[in-house]
Amino acid sequence: MASQLTTNGDALRLFFTDDIYLIRGEEILSTDEVIVSESQSVMMVSEPPVSPVVSLPIPVETPKESPSFKFLGKNSRNILILVNDPEHEVSDEKGRELLRKIVKSVNLSANDFALLNYAGYRGTSYAQLQQHFSSVLIFVFGVTPEQLKMKTYPQNSIVLEEGVRLIFSSELKTLEEDPAGKKVLWASLKQLGL
Repeated sequence: MASQLTTNGDALRLFFTDDIYLIRGEEILSTDEVIVSESQSVMMVSEPPVSPVVSLPIPVETPKESPSFKFLGKNSRNILILVNDPEHEVSDEKGRELLRKIVKSVNLSANDFALLNYAGYRGTSYAQLQQHFSSVLIFVFGVTPEQLKMKTYPQNSIVLEEGVRLIFSSELKTLEEDPAGKKVLWASLKQLGL
């Protein structure tokens, strides 16, 4: 087969239909010059062999993702009620009745808060709860500050942590049978001003 390279003007006109403009000051190489420059000998440069470098990824500690929480209520006022009862969804009958009274005393409805049983989320920190619920007020029944990876706080009184008001108390069952603890808690609830 013959070479497909052609310099015939008539043949080139079939393929190249656009106008070509010559710009002054630019060199034009003829095909002879191009062929000569391609046929010049190429000098081989000897390079030392390159050994592959293996880089191991550095483990980066990723922050724990917030678990998917199953809670009761709508959380429209960003109030979290945390209970801790592994046997019941919320608490036994006496504990639920006490919780109803507490919620009613501070003028809350089920739409206002999120009710979460911590027994199903052991090891969850305050930061993870806050990341998910964005609470401005948290009632904590039966969960210690240490379990939430917080510093120690007194029971049944209002404490402030990063702008969030918290009240730590004993489990609802235990609180129901503790008149002195209930009295201190009621006094704290009155101070909330809800």
